[in-house]
Amino acid sequence: MGLYLNPGNETFAELVQADIYVDKTGLIAYMNGCIGKAKHLIASSRPRRFGKTLAAQMLTSYYSKGCDSSEVFSNLEIAKDKSFELHLNKYDVISLDIQWMRGVAIGKIQEGENTTVLGYIQSEILKELRQEYPQYVNEKENSVAATLANINQETKKKFIIIIDEWDCVFREDKENLTLQSEYINFLRSLFKGGPADRFVKLAYITGILPIKKYGTQSALNNFRELTMTSPGGIAKYIGFTEAEVKVLCKEHDMPFTEMKKWYDGYYLNRVGHVYSPNSVMEAINNEEFQNYWSQTETYESLKVYIEMDFDGLKQRIVEMLGGARIKIEVGSFQNDMTTFHCADDVLTLLIHLGYLAYDSKTEKAFIPNEEVRSAFVLAIRNRGWDEVYKAIENSEKLLKATLAMNETAVAKMLQDVHMQNSSSLVYNNEVSLASIIQLAYYTAAKEYTIIRELPAGEGFADMVFIPKRTSKKPALVVELKWDKSAEGAISQIKDKKYVTALEEYKGNILLVGINYDRKTKEHQCKIEKYEM
Repeated sequence: MGLYLNPGNETFAELVQADIYVDKTGLIAYMNGCIGKAKHLIASSRPRRFGKTLAAQMLTSYYSKGCDSSEVFSNLEIAKDKSFELHLNKYDVISLDIQWMRGVAIGKIQEGENTTVLGYIQSEILKELRQEYPQYVNEKENSVAATLANINQETKKKFIIIIDEWDCVFREDKENLTLQSEYINFLRSLFKGGPADRFVKLAYITGILPIKKYGTQSALNNFRELTMTSPGGIAKYIGFTEAEVKVLCKEHDMPFTEMKKWYDGYYLNRVGHVYSPNSVMEAINNEEFQNYWSQTETYESLKVYIEMDFDGLKQRIVEMLGGARIKIEVGSFQNDMTTFHCADDVLTLLIHLGYLAYDSKTEKAFIPNEEVRSAFVLAIRNRGWDEVYKAIENSEKLLKATLAMNETAVAKMLQDVHMQNSSSLVYNNEVSLASIIQLAYYTAAKEYTIIRELPAGEGFADMVFIPKRTSKKPALVVELKWDKSAEGAISQIKDKKYVTALEEYKGNILLVGINYDRKTKEHQCKIEKYEM
């Protein structure tokens, strides 16, 4: 049993026994199904704190012949799968945490040791291969790939290679193109070519970014890439599913509705709603719902990316802050953190970092939940987004004016927010107006569930504000009009019976009609009480 070659299962065994553990061992069955197949190389990318390291540790504990994991997995989902015994602890496994190894290597370099990041990584792997296979490893050999090829040639043994944080070189050493080139060539030697096909039984690499592109081609185009925009067959092993979160909330006496508001919002095909695992566990452990992302490294980079000077980027973020879903093209992204050609590239990176969610069916990106929305608000504070932040700060006043039925004040405040936060290109745009109005009512989300385009009566209500269980405020039904009248908006709510969307709600209702005159750019507001 070594540190990198055939490691033990102690870390994963401890995680299984923790107070909060969600069984994701179905991923093992998926990987077992890849063994012996043409697509036996899997690259899984997902945001920080979405269980990447846990998955790597789980696979290592299962496949490594350096331990006996039969008891560790005996009560987990994988134990019921027909492939369980067939592959359990049967293989030579090379398991690497590149971020940890890079950190150690840099420390040694700073201390004056004659090595490089890649040189250190290869030398540490070779050291353990020499101990396990002394007769097949040349003392002067400095290539891991050549050594594995020689061992395979002499013994016919194949290896399973598991790499966690495989992409940290591209994230941490953004400007070191020499290291990036050396590193990608190291990976190519392990996974591409005839010898590699013979000595690799299975590979699983995980990180935040998809595999780096050079032009239109992936640097390792023989990998099956499973990402936040295209998760494929492992979608239910990325994050916590809604069913899993409901069970956790019941076990730990946490309100599911609040958990959903704060940490739901990611959406993956085949699975549906997905939650941030770390945030859910932090909320349970701390018994408090809040933003658990604000101190992470990616939070700092968020401030940099949303300030990039690409046409339309700021406006699209403003609209997403207001609840809009924005269509983007994810295919042009080069899968690194420095090569950006347009706003879509920046937004695609934010999807991979977890700051935006993506619906592959509609090809639209959006801010997933309250936790991430609050991270955006922190990022724009004092960063040249004064008008946006002002609208958010004033949103409490706007809600109070609405509840007080102060039509003049509401119209004035909405007009100010609309003018200050919509570019001239989209000012006269219905989607923009709806997003800006939701941005203007930002703090209402504390006491309301806000639904846009809600099916109701004989059509769709533009916006419905449903009070949360603990709120004593009235419900709001909001209708938007262009070049007509606020009174006409109120009439439409009544005529098309939009209030039927609130049939199960017991309490007061306010009807809010808002009209925007494109010629004068003035806003009018009409507010009426409605009796159910």
